[in-house]
Amino acid sequence: MEVLKDLEFNIQENMEDELVQQALMKGIDLREYSKEIEDQLNDIEQASISDYLKESSNIASLHGQIVSCDSVLERMESMLEGFQLHLGNISSEIHALQQQSMQMNIKLKNRQAVRGELSQYIDELIVSEAMINHILETKVTEREFLEQLHELNQKINFVKEQSFKDSRSVHDVHGVIDKLKFKAVAKIREFCLTKINLFKKPLANYQITQNALLKFKFYFEFIACQAPQVAREVRDEYIDTMAKVYISYFKAYATKLMKLQVERVAGKEDLLGVDDTNRSKGFFSKPSVKQKSSTFTLGHRGDVLTAHLESPAVVPHTASKDDRKFSYEQLFRSIQFTLLDNACREYLFLSDFFMLSGAAAAEMFNAILGKTLDILLKEIDCHVKETYDAISLFICVQLVNKYQLMASERRVPALMKYFDAVLGLLQPRFEFVFFQHIHSVQTCDTQKLGQVDLQPHFISRRYAELCAAIIALNEQSENDQAVR
Repeated sequence: MEVLKDLEFNIQENMEDELVQQALMKGIDLREYSKEIEDQLNDIEQASISDYLKESSNIASLHGQIVSCDSVLERMESMLEGFQLHLGNISSEIHALQQQSMQMNIKLKNRQAVRGELSQYIDELIVSEAMINHILETKVTEREFLEQLHELNQKINFVKEQSFKDSRSVHDVHGVIDKLKFKAVAKIREFCLTKINLFKKPLANYQITQNALLKFKFYFEFIACQAPQVAREVRDEYIDTMAKVYISYFKAYATKLMKLQVERVAGKEDLLGVDDTNRSKGFFSKPSVKQKSSTFTLGHRGDVLTAHLESPAVVPHTASKDDRKFSYEQLFRSIQFTLLDNACREYLFLSDFFMLSGAAAAEMFNAILGKTLDILLKEIDCHVKETYDAISLFICVQLVNKYQLMASERRVPALMKYFDAVLGLLQPRFEFVFFQHIHSVQTCDTQKLGQVDLQPHFISRRYAELCAAIIALNEQSENDQAVR
């Protein structure tokens, strides 16, 4: 049954073929049509065979070419596979070379770092012939000695540092460096003491010597670090020498200046209420009212606070030749200005050369100038106890205030205590003298003041002149605490 069904299905499918339908429509016998088709296929087959036979040589040639191409392609395939394998090997080799290059680069950097550290270490240890020759033979004042001393100082500090680390390499140069250090310290000590001895020469300009020492201030820094005992010896010698120099200079200078003071100094008889009309030099002399004029009038005395505040100091020898005389405030200004100038320069020198500041600088300053300041204070105290010149005292107070301000501007605080001590002498005396003037007016005998006339009374004139002088000086003051 299934065979019949398949046969029926094939017949039905063939019937639907276009050629079969055309043959049926034309009424052609299918068997004849099939035979005709079969004959045509046989003819085509025979023709095709003959064509193949004709082209057999070409087909054989083509077959040979195909076989040849296959062999060529096979060889190329093997070559490419080998090339691919070779490229894989090259890539691995490149990667290996890259790793080696990185390792070599790291090794190079490490060696360079070690080389730099080692070179610096060796340079710090090596003592050159130039250093030995300059330290031993070159003069201390030569620039080459100073340069080699800087290098020697670095090597000494480096050897000390390495000695704490138990480095054995420093033992090879330790002895040489110690010998050079001792030689350098000895030469510097001799140089400094020689310069300090120059201060002892009469009429020596010690500022020149100080400037010469400042050019080589590293020398003291060197011995302070490497030989503290020698540095202490130089420091003590300088203190002792300069203390004597300043005492001698200012004591002699103050003594010579006081000989140039005007002969007449205001006393108790120069108070406001004291009548001097009865005191005369001779039988026919007139009352000496004009003798008191400088005591109560200002005149040009105030110039020491303005135009002559920083004028050059009075030279006693020159003034004596010219037979010049000066008021006390002029001499006081000359002494105090000279002291200010020298003390400021000395303080700055101590700070710079001996590397001091603050309390240490003040202590060394007082060790040098302390006795000199005491001598000047005693001289001021002696004069102050005797004078009754209120204007002179007030001018001196103003001078101290101004010089105190100048010392502050120059950043020299060491003089402040001295100036305060001077003010402690002047201000109480000024107040005492001023109250004595008032008391003299209050206690004067009015019956002895003379007859009333049209001229201003001498007490009135004195009072007006004194008040005008004090007011004028007070206006020039830059200190709000000025006595009023």
